[in-house]
Amino acid sequence: MKSTASAVWKGNLREGIGVFRTQSGAVQNVLYSFATRFEGQSGSNPEELIAAAHAGCFSMALSGELSKLNLIPVSIQTTATITLEMPEKGPTITSSHLETRAKVPGASAEAFQKAAETAKANCPISRLLNTKITLDATLLGES
Repeated sequence: MKSTASAVWKGNLREGIGVFRTQSGAVQNVLYSFATRFEGQSGSNPEELIAAAHAGCFSMALSGELSKLNLIPVSIQTTATITLEMPEKGPTITSSHLETRAKVPGASAEAFQKAAETAKANCPISRLLNTKITLDATLLGES
């Protein structure tokens, strides 16, 4: 299976502007710029898309690990925070922190933590990233 996305950039680095598109059409004409990437201006950037991919990948992987234990999650909500730092060698993604909250009837805290750690290590986006990946996983009680 192959997935594709494209980016078009016009202009110089500081004043130019780019757009992201995905093959599926889920992302179309999403603007990004130097200011949205490095200066905190509102808008998208490549790191935000990586964060979305990591959160989604991890959530699916966690569901898969739980399913192996015959545990069916009611919900898994994950936020990925990508850190971009500016060392001398240039902009570098230095970490991805996953924060997940899940409702999983019948899951023990131990089984949940083990499944979460396995999902963190084995989801394809985690394996793609050559960076430190941390995890804060919380099993929510029944409501």
